Amino acid sequence: MKEEEVKNLVYNWFEKWKEGDFYNLPISENFKHTSPFGTIDGKEAYIKLVEANKEKFLGYNFEIHDEIYETEKACVRYTATQGDFKLDVSEWYYIKDKLIENIIAHYHIGEIREDRKLSNQ
Repeated sequence: MKEEEVKNLVYNWFEKWKEGDFYNLPISENFKHTSPFGTIDGKEAYIKLVEANKEKFLGYNFEIHDEIYETEKACVRYTATQGDFKLDVSEWYYIKDKLIENIIAHYHIGEIREDRKLSNQ
């Protein structure tokens, strides 16, 4: 795919989420999503997880900060906002046969343990 086509595919991903149309996400049957919560294997498993947790997945607005596009992958850094909840995310998208085959998402999901906090020196 051309870089512009990859960009359009990723933007389509975000549009489907904004619309709440998760049944028509541009993902392959072998889609894999990896995040701090673990890995979900397969489109069917991913859709079932979203169905069971709609209140946690739907209703977000996205502010894109940085984006890099290549012929078969992309990286996007964005802030997702749902009401007063904000999540800063960086995601890698891997493309196969004009669909998203794999996403690796990086974000912080909780408080920093006391022993990992930096001291003020």
